[in-house]
Amino acid sequence: MATTVTAPRGMRDHLPADKARREHVLGVIRGVYARHGFDEIETPVVEDAARLHSGLGGDNEKLAFAVMRRGLTTEDLRQADAPLDLADLGLRFDLTVPLARFYASHRAELPSVFRAVQIAPVWRAERPQKGRYRQFVQCDIDVLGEPGQLAEIELIRATTAALDALGIVGTSIRINDRRILLALLASWGVTEQSAADRALITVDKLDKIGAVGVAEELGTTLGLDPAATADTIRALESADWDSVRGADWLDAEAFDDLERLRAALPGVDLRFDPTLVRGMGYYTGTIFEVAHPDFGYSLGGGGRYDGMIGRFLGQDVPAVGFSLGFERLVDLVSLPGSAESDAVVLVYDKDVDPVRLAALKAEALDTHHRVRLEKRTKNMKNLLAGLAEQGFGSFATVGTDTTSLDGVEFRPLA
Repeated sequence: MATTVTAPRGMRDHLPADKARREHVLGVIRGVYARHGFDEIETPVVEDAARLHSGLGGDNEKLAFAVMRRGLTTEDLRQADAPLDLADLGLRFDLTVPLARFYASHRAELPSVFRAVQIAPVWRAERPQKGRYRQFVQCDIDVLGEPGQLAEIELIRATTAALDALGIVGTSIRINDRRILLALLASWGVTEQSAADRALITVDKLDKIGAVGVAEELGTTLGLDPAATADTIRALESADWDSVRGADWLDAEAFDDLERLRAALPGVDLRFDPTLVRGMGYYTGTIFEVAHPDFGYSLGGGGRYDGMIGRFLGQDVPAVGFSLGFERLVDLVSLPGSAESDAVVLVYDKDVDPVRLAALKAEALDTHHRVRLEKRTKNMKNLLAGLAEQGFGSFATVGTDTTSLDGVEFRPLA
């Protein structure tokens, strides 16, 4: 029986051109975040299973890959009540839960306000489909220990600067506050915490099932009047800063906080959206998403999660995070053309002495940034086009009589 040679379902290989583009995007983002004072950390790809299933990850906990304990016996299998009884570790499904654990472990070694960068793969047992993978890179920045709006301001500034540096223009930041959402639900008579959690999960489906679909689901699960609820949701979809001010359902204190944040971010297109939920149940205050008029999906998002770290540390620590949708950004960014210092030495045929080739490459490396040897092919056009996609800027041809690169012409690939 032949074995498959494709990548595991929902995961991908990356060819050189794609890998180069990914590394370019990562380099730009890392550079911007470093300039804004964020320090990069690294955490293990696995965490204790009990921590990953402690209620901090919301629905993502259901998608966690479990790692079975070593040395399991058939008796262990018989005695297990549930599959998770056989696991002691799991692959991380996001970077926020590991960050909370990291901070609780190393707080004494960290500054009182810690600005963290994490860029790393995470794993979720998603149903694979276009744009949705089981392994993907998350790109997070977080501010821990700052209770005031300075944290949100820094995060939004750094994020918009990263998008600008990548050449992605026309974005806006949709913003809301969990307190406003809870006040809205209370005006509908939904005050019990578990009922409010279910309602927010439904409202978060607004972009998928529309106002009528949300209203009908709320009517089924919570007994709300579908017609009246649909009318309210439609009005909220077109709401802005001015139209909601003074509304009887609005949490005035939370809205004032958002307006102060808006005033502190001139030049940032900050749009109030009272229907913005963000799916994670651990958010406690400000929430935000990056929107673009040309795309029906967000390019990033985050919010304040003041209660999470206290679950590990025993005392609450204010925390806010912003995650860029790295996989989506990679598809939108083109690799910039390289300078002609990036050269390719082309070999005519197999008869060129390999020792001489190595010497020619060493000579080229003395004066060029990047050098690669390529054997001459029948279809040179395709070869050169592929090299251009990988960031090479120029090439030279060498033959059996080439003893030095002096006088050899380097020609542009493009």
